[in-house]
Amino acid sequence: MRPGWDDYFIEIAKVVSSRATCMRRRYGAVIVKDKVIISTGYNGSPRGIQNCIDLQKCTRKELNVPSGERYELCEAVHAEQNAIINAPPDRMKDATIYIAGFEEDESFAAGKPCKLCDRMIRNAQIKEVVYLGKDGNLEKIKIL
Repeated sequence: MRPGWDDYFIEIAKVVSSRATCMRRRYGAVIVKDKVIISTGYNGSPRGIQNCIDLQKCTRKELNVPSGERYELCEAVHAEQNAIINAPPDRMKDATIYIAGFEEDESFAAGKPCKLCDRMIRNAQIKEVVYLGKDGNLEKIKIL
């Protein structure tokens, strides 16, 4: 059966997440406008900084820092941030961003953007967020 557009693009976000370099969670993001992919991004260290998976070291993991806390200890740039950084600004207006994430054990991670990513999405004038919830179901947020 042919997938709908949301399912199609979330599957691409899942594949993008396979490039992530974070030891705790892998996220992928895809920005789409008029059913055309504008940009993709995955979470990982900034250019020129060694990746956690290469170093086999994650400070937040070693300190048992809960999800959503103490981001200053993390080297990674979030998938949404990388997708926004790599997209042409004029193409993001009224676009949709798709986000998929996975835990270390391959279960679904909550794909809802953090506060910082939410602000970046709004500044990029992206109109909708579609993400996978921890239960694997699609969730949507309309940006006003």
